Amino acid sequence: MQRKRIGVIDGQGGGIGAALVKALRAAYGETLEIVALGTNAIAAAQMLKAGANRGASGENAIVQTASRLDLIIGPVAITWANAMLGEVTAPMAVAVTSSPAPKLLLPISQEAVVLAGVAHEPLPHLVDELVKMRVREALDDV
Repeated sequence: MQRKRIGVIDGQGGGIGAALVKALRAAYGETLEIVALGTNAIAAAQMLKAGANRGASGENAIVQTASRLDLIIGPVAITWANAMLGEVTAPMAVAVTSSPAPKLLLPISQEAVVLAGVAHEPLPHLVDELVKMRVREALDDV
């Protein structure tokens, strides 16, 4: 059976993506192929250092890879053009939202956007819930 390909997308310093990769590795070991997709090289490098199998950065990498993943994980801002101080380009946001892969998005944003009805939890709690509960459910549906 082929391993599921999980794309972790992040930008800026890659801290959120690295936390996700570490948690995925701890929970699932090598049963998943984790593809680190950074909006920039620093973010991709941090996710690779955290344990991703492969990684790439930039608009073309995200646009070309998003449709070939079984699951996409990252902060909600990866779906917003011009988010992350402009690092998320419109083609990146379109590629993520148009991908047939299910998306698990953390409700974390530095943008001037309020997600009504979302409890403000610290990043470690959000990562824990996503990895321990939501990933398994999403992969079972794929």
